[in-house]
Amino acid sequence: MIEKKFVSTKEMAAFLGVNEKMVYTLVSEKGLPATKITGKWMFPIKLVEQWMENRIINHPGSVQHPSSNGMIVFVGSHDILLEKTLGLFNHRYSGRLAVFGNVGSQGGLDALDRGLCHIAASHLLQQDEEEYNFDFVSETIQGEPPAVVNFCRREQGLLLARGNPAGIKGIVDLGRPGIKVVNRPPGTGTRLLFDLELDKAGINGPGIQGYDREYRSHLDVGIKVLTGQADTGPAIRSVANLLDLDFIPIRWERFDLLVPKNRFFDKGVQLFLGFLQEPSFRELAEEFAGYDLSLCGRILYPRD
Repeated sequence: MIEKKFVSTKEMAAFLGVNEKMVYTLVSEKGLPATKITGKWMFPIKLVEQWMENRIINHPGSVQHPSSNGMIVFVGSHDILLEKTLGLFNHRYSGRLAVFGNVGSQGGLDALDRGLCHIAASHLLQQDEEEYNFDFVSETIQGEPPAVVNFCRREQGLLLARGNPAGIKGIVDLGRPGIKVVNRPPGTGTRLLFDLELDKAGINGPGIQGYDREYRSHLDVGIKVLTGQADTGPAIRSVANLLDLDFIPIRWERFDLLVPKNRFFDKGVQLFLGFLQEPSFRELAEEFAGYDLSLCGRILYPRD
């Protein structure tokens, strides 16, 4: 038994009885716990032992992955339909629990890279303004990239008070004196899109009154507009319909679910992905405006 808390790659290879190349493979493909310190991989023995116990088969007392114990952890971008879908899933499968952490799209990718969740939700628009998420995955995820499964397409835009009293017709009007906005935090796909549109219109975002007032959800932005605390803010169309607000569309975007390869065939993950094809989910989606399910459930990566 190795007594040190952290060991080198060579020591880990000896501990596992494999060569050093296989250690790197286990890190990238099987989630072997590891951290880089001054450019070198170090391995926490306690977590490695737990990792090994999680993979014991044919033993009734072995520790299982969270999803095998009934929990599925989602982390990433806030979405009203996804939130309602998790509730419906939990009601349908009472022995399971799907939970969500709202940390924005980039936060979801970071959590996925750290092994803190089973599924990350993301809608990060790439510089080509065509694709979503792939470039950000390659920049954030070490090792093998996750599977990318579409959840929906949804419409992004600007929320306005009913009747549009500020007379805002588009992004360009946000540069007018006296316009007050609310915003989403950096690292969210909505903030990325908003900043991109402001830049294209030649508007200095930080110069807009309220630009630095950041809220964690689309619904929070909608409430600020509804109560007159802001003239507008970026959010999805479904919020406009729920709060009876006006809406200026900007673009339809792709909202994806990212699943590590070593989690993809977990029973809970497969139950959820299968649930996306069931009539009860499709009926739920029809209750909300601004969604398109034509790609829902389709595996976008790896490609055939």
